[in-house]
Amino acid sequence: MTGPVAGIGGRAAGAVAGIGERAEGAGRKTMGVEVGIGTESGAAVSVKDGTRDADGAAVEALLDAVRAGRAHQVPKLLEPLDAAARKKALGKLKALRSEVRAWDWKRWNEAARIRRALYVAGAGCHTGAAATATWLGGRDLMGWDPQYGVLVLSVLEGRDPAWMADVAERLAKRQAVAESSYELIHGLVVRSGCPVPATDGYVLGWTRKITDGKLLERLREDPQTPVLVPHALAMGETPDRLAWSVGPEAPTHWPTAITTLVADGVLGRAGVVDLCVSRLLRGGRVRDLRFPLEVLRLLAPTGEELRERVPDWVGMAADAPSPVAGYAQEVLAGLAAAGTLPVGALAEMTGAVLFRTEKKLVRAQLTLVGKALARERGAAGELLPAVAEAFGHEDTGVQERALKLVGKYLSAVDAEVRGELAEAAGLLGPVHRQAAAEVFGDALGEADPGPYEEILPPVPAPEPVAPPAATVAVLVEELVAKGLMEEPVAFERALDGLVRHAHRDRAAVAEAVREAFPKTTWSAPHHFTHYPYGIQVVLAALLGLVERSVIDVHRAEAPERDSCVHEGLSGILDARLWEAAALVGTDELPFLLATPTLHTGGIDPSVLVERLRAYRDTGAEPAPVDFAQALLRVLRGDPSAERAAGEAAALGTPAGLRLAAWLRDEDALGARVRFFPRGGDRASGKWWLIDRIVVEFGERAVVREEFPAAFHWLGGAVRATPRRCYHWIDHRVQWAPVLPADREVLAACLLPATAHSVDGDQRGTTEPLTALAEAGGPVGRAVHLALAFGLGCVDSDDRLRAVDALLVLASRGELNARSLGAELAWLVAEGSLKPNRLTDAVRTAAATGAYGTVWTVLEAMLPELLGAEKPVRGLGELLAVAADCAERCGARGEPAGLEAVASARGSSQLVVQAKRLLNALRQGADQPLPERA
Repeated sequence: MTGPVAGIGGRAAGAVAGIGERAEGAGRKTMGVEVGIGTESGAAVSVKDGTRDADGAAVEALLDAVRAGRAHQVPKLLEPLDAAARKKALGKLKALRSEVRAWDWKRWNEAARIRRALYVAGAGCHTGAAATATWLGGRDLMGWDPQYGVLVLSVLEGRDPAWMADVAERLAKRQAVAESSYELIHGLVVRSGCPVPATDGYVLGWTRKITDGKLLERLREDPQTPVLVPHALAMGETPDRLAWSVGPEAPTHWPTAITTLVADGVLGRAGVVDLCVSRLLRGGRVRDLRFPLEVLRLLAPTGEELRERVPDWVGMAADAPSPVAGYAQEVLAGLAAAGTLPVGALAEMTGAVLFRTEKKLVRAQLTLVGKALARERGAAGELLPAVAEAFGHEDTGVQERALKLVGKYLSAVDAEVRGELAEAAGLLGPVHRQAAAEVFGDALGEADPGPYEEILPPVPAPEPVAPPAATVAVLVEELVAKGLMEEPVAFERALDGLVRHAHRDRAAVAEAVREAFPKTTWSAPHHFTHYPYGIQVVLAALLGLVERSVIDVHRAEAPERDSCVHEGLSGILDARLWEAAALVGTDELPFLLATPTLHTGGIDPSVLVERLRAYRDTGAEPAPVDFAQALLRVLRGDPSAERAAGEAAALGTPAGLRLAAWLRDEDALGARVRFFPRGGDRASGKWWLIDRIVVEFGERAVVREEFPAAFHWLGGAVRATPRRCYHWIDHRVQWAPVLPADREVLAACLLPATAHSVDGDQRGTTEPLTALAEAGGPVGRAVHLALAFGLGCVDSDDRLRAVDALLVLASRGELNARSLGAELAWLVAEGSLKPNRLTDAVRTAAATGAYGTVWTVLEAMLPELLGAEKPVRGLGELLAVAADCAERCGARGEPAGLEAVASARGSSQLVVQAKRLLNALRQGADQPLPERA
């Protein structure tokens, strides 16, 4: 081997040469012990006994170096040890490893140095391949510095090649290990001569190693390239270096490098093309498909290569993400233009593409079919039934184009196909009914839709929260499997379970946590200087990794008067975590009062009474923050609230009396939202929503006097003024469970963050909306504003969550559609909310069957938009949705200003859709359209 593969061995030798010469061959005399290298197990064994004292001294010298963290001295100190001495040393190394695991964060740097030395020494003392690989893959021992992998290679030098190959294979199979230990595994591969391990982790490490300004040169010289490039092309998650957004001229551009290697014959063209096509067919995230798609584009497949894969292109056009589907459509269009695409394949592709929602793809497909029919009219019998798939498309404009195409070539099909097409025409919207009758004549059946029926989702049933893990083992398993900051229900169950089990047996829980998380970022010194990082701070406190002074400082923190509301929401969660960190494993916190009983975050009033009863009976006092959060979560509007208030008062404890008073307070919390007028330009400081929105919390003495400081902002302790915050907004999904019984207050808190998604490019801000819709408390302006903001977000997923929340509120009978329409009207009219985003959202909502609900929202919007002094861009598309809703739900009545727009000259989308809407609203009302001016 030459190039980088062979070079690893040289670098390993060079790195260790400064430490002491490496043993080479059998029979070398070292410190009075003759050492032989290479048995069947691969372990170094003694062929001439030294003295027992010498062995003991050598072992202690090794251990002294390890304890001092002198990893670079370890290879030299291992040389005089025979098998028995290494076995003896291994036992002590394992004990030291366990000891270091138990150290607190104050000894972090010392522990890190020892772990690096342990990593090297343990590798040299193990004899079995499986045990060695397990040691080298230990999460607490692995580091990111490749020099320690080179040291390990030096202590394994001379082992049996099959043994080294076995270790390399085992390490390569573990992705996280292979990614960070690439240099070590590569060195083992070179020394053993085994096949290159084509695994995801190894490829990740390889791509990070060789991606630099000499990428093409490195790929040419590396004998691993023919093995690892194909694997990289096939990976489900493309390595980050391959997905970098750099231009084709950049030296680190992988697609260009691969194309060059194909041209040079280093990589087989057919194999690379097949791999790219196969990966694109499997689908996935656009980010992961960009690499094989770009390679394929640069390879520019020949006509023969394209024809051989027609079924693959059809599959991509049908199911792949838009960029890949667009490429496949381009390929098939080229084949069709060349006359080499079978009609059957074009028909199959057409039916699939017309089922997609992307208008660009759909319209391009109709154009493609039109061109094909113009060339070969006889293909109409196969193609027109596929075109009829578009009769049910959500866009009536697409329906119209499909109907015109069918009408143009209808005479070219037989009676049977004509009948099928006429039947499919029943999917067309009411606006196309007359045109369809002109196309199909008597073959078109009579429309008898029956009375309109609104389709809304079923009212979500409250889902009870499961009890916490019954055993410590299950608790720790859930923490490892589900993560330390999971969705709210999992987080609350884990936190409560941790508190409960630590109260019963702190030592047992601590030991289980220590074993499950031997090496973590949160065990580093100063990790919790600023933030608790979710449940991590409670785990760390349980292990003694957080100084009490740090916890006490954070427990005393309170939001400032100028804090933003999302700081307030996150601050309550943080206060709970710091309090739990202070009290976990003590008699003061037997369990959490604030653990939800329902998936929304709410607590059944009677359950909270029973929890307080248990506290009273054990003599425990509620922790202040925990109890305050429990009060915010108890469902005051629940039918059982009054009875629970009486039972709480009967407990005879201060906490019981507070709960009783809280349950009977109909106006416990309150919030009001208002906006400053929009400035004249962007430099005014009052242009963006985030700079104009003001959230005012009602003055609530009980909150400011009886609740901990972290809650005072809810009682009016923050200044009511617009504020643009610039820090990272995270864990939004945890916000809704803070206020599950007061959704108007919660909605007011969500508005500033959601405004970032309307004004800017923030994503994920509507995550709490589903929980908001299912929460308790009245629905007022803030909730409808939250929906309006959500429907206008930049991200389609955010808009979809807002649609879901809208439909849930409608199904519960809590949506005031006219109020929502009024809020949307001024937001669109002033230019804060983009009409195209809103159109997409309301079209999606209507398509679920909620045409009446959506029409009511739009009906309230339209007068202000139709009468706006400055024309509203995109209003035509919005009118198209309104017309579709009116046609389907049989709406009546005319929004002010509609007739004037419908009477205007021209054939713009706005005028056409205004006429259509006016016609739908006047159906059966004996009010013809006005004459054109």
